Amino acid sequence: MVHSTITNSVMKLSALKKYAALLGISAIMASCGAVGSKDEKVELSPIMKKALEDKTSRFYANFEEFPQDKKMLPIGVFDSGTGGLTVLEVMLSLDKMDNITGKMCSDGIPDFAGENFTFLGDMANMPYGNYAAENKEQFFKELVVKDALFLLGDKYYKSSMDEEPTGVKEKSKILVIACNTATAWGLNDIQVMLDKSGTGVKVIGVINAGVNAFYDNIKKDSLQPPTTVGVLATKGTISSNAYERTIREMYPQEGYAGEINVVNHACAGFAESVDMEKDFVNVALDAPRADYRGPKMGLGPDDIKEELLPAYNFTYGKNDILYKKENGKFTEFQLNSAANYARFHLVTLLEKHIASGNKAPMKNIILGCTHYPFLLDTLVKAVEELRAYSVNGRRIYNDVLAEDLSFIDPALFTAIECYQTLREDKNLALRTTDGKVDAYVSVPAYGLAPECLDANGNLSYDFKYGREYGTEDMTTLFVPISRRYVSKENLARLEALVPYSYSQINKIME
Repeated sequence: MVHSTITNSVMKLSALKKYAALLGISAIMASCGAVGSKDEKVELSPIMKKALEDKTSRFYANFEEFPQDKKMLPIGVFDSGTGGLTVLEVMLSLDKMDNITGKMCSDGIPDFAGENFTFLGDMANMPYGNYAAENKEQFFKELVVKDALFLLGDKYYKSSMDEEPTGVKEKSKILVIACNTATAWGLNDIQVMLDKSGTGVKVIGVINAGVNAFYDNIKKDSLQPPTTVGVLATKGTISSNAYERTIREMYPQEGYAGEINVVNHACAGFAESVDMEKDFVNVALDAPRADYRGPKMGLGPDDIKEELLPAYNFTYGKNDILYKKENGKFTEFQLNSAANYARFHLVTLLEKHIASGNKAPMKNIILGCTHYPFLLDTLVKAVEELRAYSVNGRRIYNDVLAEDLSFIDPALFTAIECYQTLREDKNLALRTTDGKVDAYVSVPAYGLAPECLDANGNLSYDFKYGREYGTEDMTTLFVPISRRYVSKENLARLEALVPYSYSQINKIME
């Protein structure tokens, strides 16, 4: 039986060996479950109708001209920002298959050797997790379909000032949604559109892969005791209930006898802090600011608790915390580093588990956002600190943390599913030369009214989350990635944590 603790609502990726050691998972099972179920009926949205039927629309895809032979086309991967590079990193370095037989057996050759990739980071429209909170689910689903249409198309804008897309690129032979929130809200729409397109292109999302990995891990225990799984994800993913729903629907067919308790936690600002969105992290500041949108100190279940500061064990150097005190009391307290966001959300997840009253220890934590694995080392370290943390001589978190707790990153299993799908469809490129990576990002379109932009030239919050779906408006454009769009701090992080991806993208950045 699957129980849940529902509230509004622990992988550095530089080496696969480190992945395997931390994950403790060996295989992937066939994808199924609620997310992307073929039995779910999806009505065609305006953007889907435009892509499939409306030849007068700028979004018409003309799928009739899509190549029948897709082997040499690139693999399309997209996310709201740089988090999707954790998935691309695994794909570039994966060696889990025998490239001749296709069986699960490392052969010393990267599984995707010779494959080309097109990566899209929809940075202008991030964070994706906030659209549902602002009641903009339909607009968000349209954004996700537009991401897919870009990867399926052969044009791009050379700059934000262009009125038409004059750049020429290759279409994609398979789509990988390297974003949990986009998978939760947009996978079904993309599947329906592709089914009707006649292209034979398939789409893979990260949520089913993560749930498959979870079941694969817990079934290693032959006793199959009651267990708890934590889900750290964005507000949008948690509000969709996609992980819990998929865990519940897969439960009967997985044959696990023990009860499963699901604890959900929406990690406000975590993904944004990784991409160093200034509303959440601003390293140039040394005092609290008015435009901060991250967690604040308070009494709510998702607030920072002053009494839990010793448990969070935040770092305060380099302005990692911005605060004010009066008479020895905090009057303002703002997180200002991704590591501190990670620590806060981990402790909050465990607090919710304790509050649920369920005694089954937490054996797995699903990293339900592709940005979170960038902070795996921090999360693993924090778990060990929390095991030892005590209040009045009692180690309050030790009993709720399983001795063999695993952090599950769906990226590894998403990559394996992509390889298996391409092999089954006979769409592997099998080049003898090295593959390449092309990368694009979204930027605000030139000519937007000043009130639509913030002080940094990005879409203002109110404009971003106030747009309507179903129009022909182009408020953002897809352009080649450039150093002008990615900060030096972000590039340094990518170089350290996703070296394969960084080395490929660095070749093409201006």
